[in-house]
Amino acid sequence: MRTALLPVALIVFFSATLFAQESERRESELRVRRTHIVEAVEKVRDSVVNISSNSPVKRRASVFGVFEIPPQKSSGSGFVIHENGYIVTNDHVVAQSTDHRVRFIDGREYKAEIVARDPRHDLAVLRIEPDSPLKPIPLGRSDDIMLGEDAIAIGNPFGLENTITRGVISAVNRRLEFDTDVVYDNLIQTDASTNPGNSGGPLLNALGQLIGVNTAIRRDAENVGFAIPVDQLRRTLIEMLDVSKLYQVRFGMRVDGAPPRVVSIENDGPADKAGAKLGDEVDSVDGVKVGRAIDFCIAMLGRRVGDVVRLGLSRDGKAAGARIRLEEIPRLNGAEIAWNKLGLRLEPIPEAAQRRFDISARAGMVITKVDPQGPAAHVHVSKGDLLVGMGQYRAWPIKRVGLLLKELRRGEPVDIVVYRFYANGPPDRIEQRVYAR
Repeated sequence: MRTALLPVALIVFFSATLFAQESERRESELRVRRTHIVEAVEKVRDSVVNISSNSPVKRRASVFGVFEIPPQKSSGSGFVIHENGYIVTNDHVVAQSTDHRVRFIDGREYKAEIVARDPRHDLAVLRIEPDSPLKPIPLGRSDDIMLGEDAIAIGNPFGLENTITRGVISAVNRRLEFDTDVVYDNLIQTDASTNPGNSGGPLLNALGQLIGVNTAIRRDAENVGFAIPVDQLRRTLIEMLDVSKLYQVRFGMRVDGAPPRVVSIENDGPADKAGAKLGDEVDSVDGVKVGRAIDFCIAMLGRRVGDVVRLGLSRDGKAAGARIRLEEIPRLNGAEIAWNKLGLRLEPIPEAAQRRFDISARAGMVITKVDPQGPAAHVHVSKGDLLVGMGQYRAWPIKRVGLLLKELRRGEPVDIVVYRFYANGPPDRIEQRVYAR
């Protein structure tokens, strides 16, 4: 009996040995194939998103009757900047539509709203409501980029989700002019293949760190793409993500630099009352280390009136701290400020209009009156238009409008976005620069 079982035991033994050897060989091959490019992509693949936008059917009248223009669909890319659902993309990816959806590599999909825009730098921040904390992309730096170093682009070219291309850094400090009003400076040039749909996606170095935001291509050339440097992104986000303007809370302190330092203190504001001092270095926010001003801004996202922010500070080489309770911004008469500065009377969107045009009450403010001699009238803003954007921020609620306008001096410009609605079709989007009176 034992003799009969011996061949079977030998077969099992040699089969197991061969299987182990094959597994070891395969693992060895995978280690060789696992280049720094593969590892870089694995670090960020959960942080990169595809962004799709849809515009409704447009109806236009002509001498031949009413005809329809099919829905306009567009796609772009973006990446997670904060675990609570904040995503960065190009402004031009989301500027011409009102319906935005964000899709992750694992198939999760969310409706997104625009939090802040900066058309001058072609950047926008979106907000989604994720089911669980997201994975932010690691931020690198662009002041030490080397010509010829590896560059990795991830995006959604031609709707092909999560496409990865590799190239090198071809040049830095490039200037790109689209027309007299659209000029981008200090761009990174790369030969990593970028195509329509890559816009807003990340440009990475070999460590998987963000070094740029893919923004434009030369359509008359091959393998010539451009990206906004990550250092420019950091500077722009500091302005875009100003917590007082985003959430109408009073913090009373501004931070800038790397390491981040307190560069202004509002007298008798929350930070002043908590003991923060001009020149303090901010080491942490609620126990989370911060190394640059943008890290501080990101850590402040989502704050509300009454929240307590614990700051770890360094002052004259010694550790200090402050517990700052965010306050409500003192009441502003935003309606009167809008009239005095721009010549606009603003009201909330009526419920009937919300239902009729399928828009949110938070989409903006209805213009109910235009001063015929006021600044807004000079750029043909009309009664009934919907004011949706002001500068980099949404024009809602009226307190935010007042906050955005109150420091505006006579003759200073503000960029506004309005929608003009029609009875039988989608709204027209109108962007204008208005000069305060």
